[in-house]
Amino acid sequence: MAQAQVTSVEAIAAFRASLIVYLSKARPALEEVSAEVLRTRLWVQNDQRRLWENQLRLRTRRLEEAQAELFNARLSQFHQSTALQHMAVQRAEHAVREAEAKLTVLKKWDREIENRTDPLTKQIEQLQGFLTTDMARAVVFLEQVIKSLDAYAGVGLATGTDATPASAESPVAAAAGGEGATT
Repeated sequence: MAQAQVTSVEAIAAFRASLIVYLSKARPALEEVSAEVLRTRLWVQNDQRRLWENQLRLRTRRLEEAQAELFNARLSQFHQSTALQHMAVQRAEHAVREAEAKLTVLKKWDREIENRTDPLTKQIEQLQGFLTTDMARAVVFLEQVIKSLDAYAGVGLATGTDATPASAESPVAAAAGGEGATT
């Protein structure tokens, strides 16, 4: 049979209260982290991909328009406007290459985001489960321990066991004769 040297039931009650406060703060924090990972994943997979696919279409259309204007300027033999049109085509080509590069990076991120976040997400889920089940049981257990120790202290004092009022020990330790309480 295990024995414990219990000197303060109040310390156990304070620990239980602190555990409840911790759980009330930790659960929402973990839920927020999980939600943020999901929001980031959806942002990369949906929002950014859709944005850059639309940008690529728009920029490709602008490139085609600039190329058509350059072709028309060459046909009409306007040398000054041909140079301006050529610069517009170069800018449009650069914009298309930029959009293609962004899409390439997004596709890479899409592949990597799950590989990088899944192990951490699983750890968060395990911690959430631990806090929800095991720590909730711990709070209930601590309440039962407090009730048991209070009842034990009450029985010890009522039967008149070795209680030393001058000592600094709690009623539980005094009721146990200074040797410890059995849990």
